[in-house]
Amino acid sequence: MIIKENNYAFIDSNNLYQGLSKDIEKKSRKIYSGWQLDYKRFRVYLKDKHGVGKAFLFIGFKPGNQAMYMKLQEYGYICVFKPTLELVDGTVKGNVDAELVLHAMIEYFNFDRAVIVSGDGDFYCLVEYLINNSKLKKVLVPNQNNYSCLLDRLSSATNNILSFVNPLRDKLEYKNNHK
Repeated sequence: MIIKENNYAFIDSNNLYQGLSKDIEKKSRKIYSGWQLDYKRFRVYLKDKHGVGKAFLFIGFKPGNQAMYMKLQEYGYICVFKPTLELVDGTVKGNVDAELVLHAMIEYFNFDRAVIVSGDGDFYCLVEYLINNSKLKKVLVPNQNNYSCLLDRLSSATNNILSFVNPLRDKLEYKNNHK
């Protein structure tokens, strides 16, 4: 008999998007070429590889993006929106860190283990708490070339909590040949 996992993913959408899509240079040399994630394939990956039943996607809400939000929900994401602010320089901010931590705690007794999708060190205390309570499945870091070293401190040879999304480009890159 196969025991089905009941894991939940908590996804920092901006960290995931920025981590994969931005080119990275070190010493004036490009070490990483950005690419676009296929969110439909990523949702299947979360289910098949990590036993994720519910995937919470924390995202800043921008009017005009409703079609994208509906598509993400069709793919199986539960979108948790944060109002955005437009700064004087035109940048749009929608920091979702507090919402992600709060929802992980609200859902704590509903999942077996959590998958945190972010390379942000601001989630150190959440990840540490989940580890200490045997509730962490994995931290999926968008890009191994650019993430907080605080997350490394929580990982060890006997308990490697980190996996990286960017090496999965062949499987998860968006290709404009399907709907």
